[in-house]
Amino acid sequence: MEALKRRILTDGENLGGGILKVDSFINHQIDTHLMFEVGRELAHYFADAGVTKVMTAEISGIAPALATAHALNVPLIYARKTRPVTMTGPVYIESAPSHTRGCDVFLMVSAEFLGPEDRVLIVDDFLATGATIEALARLVEHAGATLVGIATAIEKRFEGGREALAYLNVPIVSLAVITSMSDGKIVLEGM
Repeated sequence: MEALKRRILTDGENLGGGILKVDSFINHQIDTHLMFEVGRELAHYFADAGVTKVMTAEISGIAPALATAHALNVPLIYARKTRPVTMTGPVYIESAPSHTRGCDVFLMVSAEFLGPEDRVLIVDDFLATGATIEALARLVEHAGATLVGIATAIEKRFEGGREALAYLNVPIVSLAVITSMSDGKIVLEGM
């Protein structure tokens, strides 16, 4: 998606260590027009997959996931990192390493909102190592739901996440693929 790629190159910042700062349009301040464009584009790829729920992890994945769920006209469910007092029933829980926090985080989803009848599309802002998305896929599995695909706004191909998730045997779509972040640069596939 050209608009997203241009934005990464103009406003993204390589902080080193594989960290890409996109706070000005995805992760802190959200460019809503761009996000709804991302959502429409991701939804296009999965329009015939019978998606009943879009799922992501809080918090950075919510913007692209919300836009995708809106375009597909289905609910969005996001895995919480802390259990609120309102989450009173059975809960599915998984842990995943957080690249930006430098520690493991717990992801939890209420069984009230995810069940065997659901066909789930996982949407996240980034695909890097695949660890967070893999934890989300395990939550889908715990619920007895069907994973129909994985969609991300940005993929850091050099971190191997796509290969790590290949065993899930579902389509993986990324709108902007970064092939390298060495020497302080951001190199995008096709640019």
